[in-house]
Parts: sequence; C-alpha cells; structure tokens
Amino acid sequence: MNEQWFWARRPRPAAAARLVCLPYAGGAAAAYRMWDQLAPGCVEVCPVELPGRGVRMGEEPYRRLAPLVRALADALEPLLDRPYALFGHSMGGLVAFELARLLRRRGQPEPVHLFVSASPSPDRRSGATMHDASDAELKARLHALNGTPPEVLENEELMGLALPVIRADFAVLETYEFVDEPPLETPLTVFGGIDDLTVRPADLVGWRDHAITVDLRMLPGDHFFIDELASELIRMITARVIPAWSAGG
Repeated sequence: MNEQWFWARRPRPAAAARLVCLPYAGGAAAAYRMWDQLAPGCVEVCPVELPGRGVRMGEEPYRRLAPLVRALADALEPLLDRPYALFGHSMGGLVAFELARLLRRRGQPEPVHLFVSASPSPDRRSGATMHDASDAELKARLHALNGTPPEVLENEELMGLALPVIRADFAVLETYEFVDEPPLETPLTVFGGIDDLTVRPADLVGWRDHAITVDLRMLPGDHFFIDELASELIRMITARVIPAWSAGG
C-alpha cells in the first residue's frame, strides 16, 4: 500500500502540486524531514520510504532497480491526481529517472519536472562492486562520501543495522543496466556539488542526452550538499515546478 511508501507525507489538500523525494543509498524519508517546512503551501512534499529503513526496517530491501521502480510506480498511482515533480539524490536520482520512464511507458501522467542531484548520467555508471566489499571497505566508502557522521560509522550496533541496507542499495546501483529510450519530454534539472569528488561534472553532462530540456546547476558543497542547501534547493525547485503546473492547468 502507498501508505508505507509515503507515510512521512503531510497532506496539503489545497496544494496544487506534489514533490516526490527519493533518498540516497542507505537513506530514509527522514532525509527530507525539513523540506515540508521549507516548501510553499502550494506544494506538498512526499518523501519516499524505501523498504528496509525507517518505519519499514523489518522489510527486505530491494537489490535490483527494475522491481523497485515497478513497486514504487504502483504505490505512486493514487498521488497522480494532480501535477507532480520527482526529486532524487544520488541513488534516488537514478530511481527517479527510471520511474519517470516507466510511468511514460505505462501511459500514466508524467512529472512536470524531474530533478536529479549528485547522480551520474545513467549511461555513465561506475564499475565498482561495493555491495560485495568487506565491512571495512564499505565503511571507508561511506566515510569518503561524507554523508555518515563519524560517530555512526564507529557505532557497531548502528552499522550492523545499516550495512545490509546500504549493501542492497549499492547492488541496485551496481547491477543496473541502462536501456536506451527516446529522451524524456519532461524538463530535467541536474544538480551537482562543486567539491563532490565522487560525482564530477563529467559524470553529469551525459544527462543532456536523456531529456529534451536539461539544465545543469553546480552548487557549493560535496556529495551531500543537500544537507546544507535544503532552503536553496527548495527555492530552485519550486521556481520551476510552480510555473510548470500553472502552465499545465
């Protein structure tokens, strides 16, 4: 049921558009806990809770992208009664992209805008296999990404809970196989961190091949610039979403 996927959504009956937010690898709906407060009243923020984390910790996480996107598309269907946009950070960017393409294939309402953040273009994925790495190697990777507090990385109990989900998410990314399709007609905005050492500008420019209209924006910060720039991101997102749904209406 979609309540599990969108339990963190705070319904705004008067909202004219929705913003569906997909988390990074290992992330939960809580990554967007402040966005509801930052968004204008005309936009309803809908954080996605993937299986295996947050309130769904007891569920088995997905290890492949295709079944994850199919289940998410099914859960999203009741929320497609008004204009919506998709935002995804890191792994969430790839999920958002494939979700938009699946909804197009299904003939369902397409997003008014797609936002991809700190995510390489789908035809330029890393050949790494971190989902098979040792715990120590995986922790080192998380440390390099700078998205996990040191006190969490050093807590064996917390990492014992987190590592299986993170491995599953890395498997989603590392087993993904891009299939060429016509570019999306949905406008695409790509965000990147100027100091991101894992997803560089060269990894982002390929997005221009996957949508008819693409805007690339480099922002201050490393891979997890969304933590520091939430207000700025909401401002840029709503500046694109509000005119889009207004034009569509």
